[in-house]
Amino acid sequence: MGPMYITILPEETGRRIKGLLTENGYTVKDIQGVMGFENPQAVYKWISGKSLPSIDNFIILSRLLHTSIEDILVIDGDTVLYVTENFVL
Repeated sequence: MGPMYITILPEETGRRIKGLLTENGYTVKDIQGVMGFENPQAVYKWISGKSLPSIDNFIILSRLLHTSIEDILVIDGDTVLYVTENFVL
């Protein structure tokens, strides 16, 4: 079996983060405080899809939101591509 490729969709992941925050009653300021950030720009960047949280911050988010990192991430079509020699399956 060849390598497996996935694509994380940052804008969709940001929308999912925003939705999960709302569902759980958290504001950007709440997340800023939990993460220990000086300002909320990092959280706004996640929500807008301009950047993704680090793995450490994904772990904190997943625990805070009572879900898994996989449930926070939006993967392109949730399709896994396997590459074997010259063919994509």
